Amino acid sequence: MENQTYNVDLLKLEGMYVDNLSMYPAFIFLLIVYIFSMVSNIGLTVLICLERILHQPMYILLGNMSFNDALSITTVIPRLLFDILTPTSDRYITYNECFTQAFLGHWFAANFHTILMTMAFDRNVAICDPLRYTTIMNNYMLVKLCVFAWLMSIVFVAALLGLVVPLSRCRSEITNPWCDNASLVKLSCETTVVNNIYGLFYTAILFVSSMGIVAYTYIRITMVCLRSKSKSLNRKALHTCFTHLAVYLIMLFAGFIIVFLHRYPQWSNYRKLASVIFYVVPPALNPLIYGFQSKDIRKQVINILKSKKVSP
Repeated sequence: MENQTYNVDLLKLEGMYVDNLSMYPAFIFLLIVYIFSMVSNIGLTVLICLERILHQPMYILLGNMSFNDALSITTVIPRLLFDILTPTSDRYITYNECFTQAFLGHWFAANFHTILMTMAFDRNVAICDPLRYTTIMNNYMLVKLCVFAWLMSIVFVAALLGLVVPLSRCRSEITNPWCDNASLVKLSCETTVVNNIYGLFYTAILFVSSMGIVAYTYIRITMVCLRSKSKSLNRKALHTCFTHLAVYLIMLFAGFIIVFLHRYPQWSNYRKLASVIFYVVPPALNPLIYGFQSKDIRKQVINILKSKKVSP
């Protein structure tokens, strides 16, 4: 059976193991996190689009981040919520659905890195070269950064998933909470050396470039703050750096665990937990850390809430 080629388009999805006692609490918890993430991220995106005072490079890049977070969490959580309430024996997904979910999941995850790199570049110019900020971060540069963030990631992901298409399938079980590239590759009994090499290359390029640019930016910002005589400015800038870095490290650590544990099936439960953290924590925390700690955004939200109270 192991060498038999599967023509059936239906795959068995292992999903998350949740016992009967924890099923409903887990469902309710994930549902609340999903609703909060969607409301906060979509709300922040719409706010940035509508309020002219927020039409600045920093906020437009933040809007890209929020929109991507909403798409990212929607790619995996609704299906996971459905599977939690579905018996393990009845969890199935078509190959086309699985491939689409894997493609979108990798694309939006890669977008997180590329958008974060553009945001780091923006903050680097704003704090380290403030006199030339408006000259460097003009509309043309902003458009280039946004296009780079979305297109660069889709090119790499298209190549990653494109290598899966020619592979024949001799297995029909996805041993993961949702579909990803590694799970699709494991369905084949053919040699997957090319897939593995490019997968490692893709991961290395994404993580190394992301970590390098973010580390370089925050080190420069820290050095500028240490040389500055304004204590309040230093405290605010360093607090911003450390809070941003906290969410980034959580996502980065979870991503490393996922890649590493895919090679050790006996630790699949830890890999699944890391997968949930990777897709749930950043979209839930990013609006709070990147968005609502901004004075301008808080002011606009307060104004909207006050106007709704006055309107009746």
